[in-house]
Amino acid sequence: MPINFQAALGVHEQALKLRSQRAEVLANNIANADTPGYKAKDLDFKSILSAESRSSENLRVTHSKHMNTNFSEDGSPELLFKNPNQPSVDGNTVEVHQEKAEYLRNSLEFQTSFRFLNGKFKGLKSAIRGD
Repeated sequence: MPINFQAALGVHEQALKLRSQRAEVLANNIANADTPGYKAKDLDFKSILSAESRSSENLRVTHSKHMNTNFSEDGSPELLFKNPNQPSVDGNTVEVHQEKAEYLRNSLEFQTSFRFLNGKFKGLKSAIRGD
């Protein structure tokens, strides 16, 4: 009987991928904190993950235009602009303290998903061995 890895691993595989992409976006925001006119971006992790898990469970998409998704044409998550609490005079919308806090939170959630995924692999490994 073959193992269905998608069912065995749950959403953690998708979550790791999205968390790493979000880390890149947040790091880019922090790096451009002093760039005049730079607009801070982020992705809506919850809606992307739920849409991705729904589409992978029920539907098969044959063309990127068939469904209204949170992904761009190249398959990467669609980035959203952030609304700043205190806009700067030069038009930059990056709020460094919030970006750093979000980056830290994202990092912790990445580690959590990684540990869950690691536990799943250990469980599968012991099941294959018959332990």
